[in-house]
Amino acid sequence: MYSQYKTILSVFLGFVFVLPCFAQSETTDSNLPRDYLTKEFHASRRQAFRNLMPPNSVAVIFSYPEEVFSRDVDYVYHQNPDLYYFSGYLEPNAVLLIFKDMQPDGDSSYNELFFVQHRDPRLEQWHGKRLGVDGVKSQLGFKRVYNGEEFGKFPLDLKKFTVLSDVLPDTADVGGPGSLSWLVSHFVDKADIKPVDKGLTRDLNLIYTRITIKNLPRILEVLKPKLIQEAYKNDPLIQELMANPDSATLAEVKKKYAELHTGSISYTNSLNALRGIKTPEELVLLKKSVGLSSIAHAEAMKAVNPKMSERELEGIMLYVHKKYGAEEEGYPPIIGAGGNGCILHYEENNAMELKNQLVLMDVGAMYHGYSADVTRTFPANGKFTEEQKAIYQLVYEAQEVAFKICKQGITFDSLEAATTEVLAAGMIKLGLIKTAKEVKIYYPHGMTHHLGLDVHDKGVYDSLRENMVITVEPGIYIPAGSKVDQKWWNIGVRIEDDVVVGKNGCTLLSGDAPRQWQDVEKKIAEKSMFDGVNLPMLK
Repeated sequence: MYSQYKTILSVFLGFVFVLPCFAQSETTDSNLPRDYLTKEFHASRRQAFRNLMPPNSVAVIFSYPEEVFSRDVDYVYHQNPDLYYFSGYLEPNAVLLIFKDMQPDGDSSYNELFFVQHRDPRLEQWHGKRLGVDGVKSQLGFKRVYNGEEFGKFPLDLKKFTVLSDVLPDTADVGGPGSLSWLVSHFVDKADIKPVDKGLTRDLNLIYTRITIKNLPRILEVLKPKLIQEAYKNDPLIQELMANPDSATLAEVKKKYAELHTGSISYTNSLNALRGIKTPEELVLLKKSVGLSSIAHAEAMKAVNPKMSERELEGIMLYVHKKYGAEEEGYPPIIGAGGNGCILHYEENNAMELKNQLVLMDVGAMYHGYSADVTRTFPANGKFTEEQKAIYQLVYEAQEVAFKICKQGITFDSLEAATTEVLAAGMIKLGLIKTAKEVKIYYPHGMTHHLGLDVHDKGVYDSLRENMVITVEPGIYIPAGSKVDQKWWNIGVRIEDDVVVGKNGCTLLSGDAPRQWQDVEKKIAEKSMFDGVNLPMLK
């Protein structure tokens, strides 16, 4: 947990993260961003959630734990998006309780309780200001706010409610009063929650929210190695699905999932329905996040040259992000040259030269909590080879087909099927595969996911609805050693864009990053602000 002996670097990073939260509703400091979500937005989300909650229920939402980066230095803190969505609170060691109905309390009543970390001038000198009870009341608009240490003795019997919770946060540390582990332990006692295998619960959540009959085989392959674990061997839902991987069993498993092993009911289903549809306020921030990410991709194209390293290209992207005010990235940047671009989640970014290879860049900024997810693929030397161009054009055509049918009412499976059909037909024509069933050899991932507070955001995966924000990301990856002519080896192409779903079509948010191969080559030929940047040689 937080040590009082942080390095100066961690102190700086702590201020970078905490200050936006502290200043969200501040009106006296004109030198801070003015476009954070308002306390009215967060209050509206809590009420919308109440409308979906069952009678006599309470939702219990914890902050995320802090994670150690190196000895006594933590990673920059990242809040549980669910807690942020409902509160705007960005600090650790907190728990929010949202009640379906008003709860009597003497002459007054309440329908939410918020327990937060207390003010501590000594620690704030090291790690940045805390809101504390008064700050949460005045700046975030809550009325019933308490120091976390008060949660243990607070007169609250959760056993009389239908308790809605998610996977409890990992709290291996033994913290004192008010710490996250302390809050979780008292919640378990107050609600009489049974122990749970968190890995299993996460996988069941994945099955419930993301699996369709089409991607079921791929997900089951991921689960198979885990079956040696006791929790997985003894879980009837996992065993039922493994024994009969068909649509009827999948539907039955999803139905049974509603009652979690924890003894509480997951709030995931209701929150998927809520977070999957973006409000106007959220769309403003998402458009900024995706827009600045797209500009960063375009600038990277202009700056690229074969002598550049993967990490240098990453640095250019991140500079542009910060120039526009993005606090961080939504996920670890992927800068893969040549064969590295065929690794779906390549994160090392340590190749010293791009050389005359394709570069796949999957990089998205996070602006005020909202993540972009944009991928572009381009030749480091500025010109596609005929083979690279053929693969690129095929991926582009698959994406165009998806754009044409992307609108309210279309199913996610239809989007997936449309792009897969184009890629399969194209790869057969190029001689890469013989039958359409082999398409997954070189196209192993899904084509779309929700986007928002998480890069793989919460949302339902049946039919598209107006104001959903999703990715469209077909790809082809042919690593060295593939059973095709060597001229195709080490070609990895993904084109990923972010769109807002409308009633009659979709709106492209990432258009500032060129997509057509001709426009990509033109962009690379432009002069870059980074041309001629020379730093002293290291001795």
